Amino acid sequence: MEELKLRIRKYEVESDGAKVEELERRCEVGPSESVFLFTDTMGDPICRIRNSPMYIMLVAEMDKELVGVIQGSIKVVTIHNHPPKDLAKVGYILGLRVSPNHRRRGIGSSLVVRLEEWFNSNDVDYAYMATEKDNIASKRIFMEKFTYTKFRTPSILVNPVNHYDLQISSNIEISRVKIEQAEYLYRRFMSSFEFFPNDIDNILRNKLSLGTFVANFKEDHFWGDFGSNGHQVPNSWAMLSVWNSGEIFKMRLGKATFSCLLYTKSWCLIDKIFPCLKLPTLPDFFNPFGFYFMYGVYHEGPFSGKLVRALCQFVHNMASKSKDENCKIIVTEVGGGRDNNNNELNHYIPHWKLLSCPEDLWCIKVLKNHQGTTTTTTNTFHELTKSPPTRALFVDPREV
Repeated sequence: MEELKLRIRKYEVESDGAKVEELERRCEVGPSESVFLFTDTMGDPICRIRNSPMYIMLVAEMDKELVGVIQGSIKVVTIHNHPPKDLAKVGYILGLRVSPNHRRRGIGSSLVVRLEEWFNSNDVDYAYMATEKDNIASKRIFMEKFTYTKFRTPSILVNPVNHYDLQISSNIEISRVKIEQAEYLYRRFMSSFEFFPNDIDNILRNKLSLGTFVANFKEDHFWGDFGSNGHQVPNSWAMLSVWNSGEIFKMRLGKATFSCLLYTKSWCLIDKIFPCLKLPTLPDFFNPFGFYFMYGVYHEGPFSGKLVRALCQFVHNMASKSKDENCKIIVTEVGGGRDNNNNELNHYIPHWKLLSCPEDLWCIKVLKNHQGTTTTTTNTFHELTKSPPTRALFVDPREV
């Protein structure tokens, strides 16, 4: 009979904001031996989707108590062999939460069903979601019950921000490019990447985007507008953009073992006593902290790996000099695959293995078949989920 009392509706800011945040706190439960990072939305539960072209949050009520939430967003991206013009409308699912006292009652499933209905009402072609590869509960509901299929395992690379600048090679030049120029470069060199957002211009113009930067060796001839207006690019070059995720939400440690706590405090103490050693800083995870997200990482040429590393060092120095003292880490996510250009990024981007995740799990599902193109859609889905992930993946900073 309790199932009849379940009500799912759209999130309402004034009446639901505090309730959703309380639900998030109640869901901060994990295995006792694990360490968990949680999101502090700073009073804005929809902050992670607010910058998407279309978005929604649904809440579940039972006996007037808010017992579950889910979020979704919609955009147009590149998916190879999808009609027309390799572009598809995709829906992203995130933030599924059910109160610990109300689990195993079908609430999570009901929220997924309603969100997929919203996707369908907006002509979404594919729905996808991301989760930790060890998240059994999430895999069970999406992969087993709703037939989502694994299709990518990108790497999340995390590097701490130190309180001193990193030295960048003197023979490397780093420049910031204008937004129009950055859009041109991305559309020219990355528009064929899977999940490249068709509205890249909106991302680059967003107030959270701190700029696009390119690197080349100083001995190369200055190339003016960086490949646009007929200019050639050098034999080796690299670019990336920076997104200030810490401006909209913070991260914090939910729990930690005593050994982790002792190690963190001891490391910080040694760094304070012997600053001349310039030890890499272990972030203070025990207070809310922000981070920069590097997106659109691209490189070409036999020595471009050094340029990628230099750009990462440049971003580190940006974060180190930032007025926001709570920016503790720099994060990027690169798609897995067999192509050298993509695999090598893991080696060129500085990161701590202790903080990074070598395999994030992305799952996808077909929501509709286009009239007269059923075979094509099926083949496209098969290529996404069964073929080796040989193409690079563009990770949208709005979905971090």
